[in-house]
Amino acid sequence: MIDALQDFASSLPAFLQWFGVMVVAAIPFVESYFGSVIGVLIGLPTALAIGVAIIGNIVSMLIFVLTAHGVRGKVVAGKKEPTAESPRREKLRRSFDKYGVAGVSLLGQTILPSQITSAAMVSFGANRNVVIVWQVISIVLWGVVFGVLATLGVSLAR
Repeated sequence: MIDALQDFASSLPAFLQWFGVMVVAAIPFVESYFGSVIGVLIGLPTALAIGVAIIGNIVSMLIFVLTAHGVRGKVVAGKKEPTAESPRREKLRRSFDKYGVAGVSLLGQTILPSQITSAAMVSFGANRNVVIVWQVISIVLWGVVFGVLATLGVSLAR
């Protein structure tokens, strides 16, 4: 899958490759970390690869958070009975209760994409703005770490 996404981004004209990386990074499970790696591998400058991957991931996460917030508001207003949670959602809720928004935001990307964890936290009742701030911090950290590691790896391979 990563090869196909890398091929997609590199197949664009040179002046649009940054946009391809941004689009790729907006995909759940690709995120800013693989997006920045793809950007570095196709030859974008490291700062640009990391920056556009972060922007793509943040835009995608914001769409999920704002949608979840709107849905939760309608459900709470209608006082609909909660349904049974899936095992994965139950595990995420336990992590949320144990580690809070900051912990789930920073570590949650090792289990699920930022879009899913952020939407789930908002649906659990976490403050939308707090979730957004911590998700942005997490997305930036993961994107920078993986982008720098990819740059170092490319430098070593030469």
